[in-house]
Amino acid sequence: MRFVEAPLAGAYTVELEPFRDERGLFARTFCLKEFAAIGFEGQIVQINHSLTRQRGTIRGMHYQRPPAGEIKIIRCVQGAVFDVMVDLRSDSSTFLKWHGVELSKDNMRMVYIPEGFAHGFQTLTGKAELIYHHSAFYSPEHERGLRFDDPAVAIRWPLPPVGISTKDCSYPLLDGHFKGIVP
Repeated sequence: MRFVEAPLAGAYTVELEPFRDERGLFARTFCLKEFAAIGFEGQIVQINHSLTRQRGTIRGMHYQRPPAGEIKIIRCVQGAVFDVMVDLRSDSSTFLKWHGVELSKDNMRMVYIPEGFAHGFQTLTGKAELIYHHSAFYSPEHERGLRFDDPAVAIRWPLPPVGISTKDCSYPLLDGHFKGIVP
């Protein structure tokens, strides 16, 4: 694996280094020693799988507040998505900045998203599937979200948005009262 620093502090794009031969390929997607080298000190406690059928669908932007903050490691295993993270850490030099990266079955990239970030994606193909590794258990009482179209963040989605859930559309826009997540 090769870890490429994202423009947001503590976040990475992870490029797999597959071994290929006439049979196909083999690639390691997680090694605790390698992830520890970028500061991962937790453990993976939950693995989730999502399937989104319609091209242009946006899911997100979700996060969990402390004490249920989580690190996410995400990989697209079918189709392609534009994966987005937003730094919500109040003490970060990249507070309220966003970064997007294409994840696809073909490019085999992953993203490493630290605690204190919101996460979401837009499908670039129909039938896009993601695998998520989480360092904390899902906690409904700590779940929050940002609006996908919040002008305070101004994410530039590559396609016209479709298929957004009622819940994801109902998050309030950020205002002067939002102070971020205190680590």
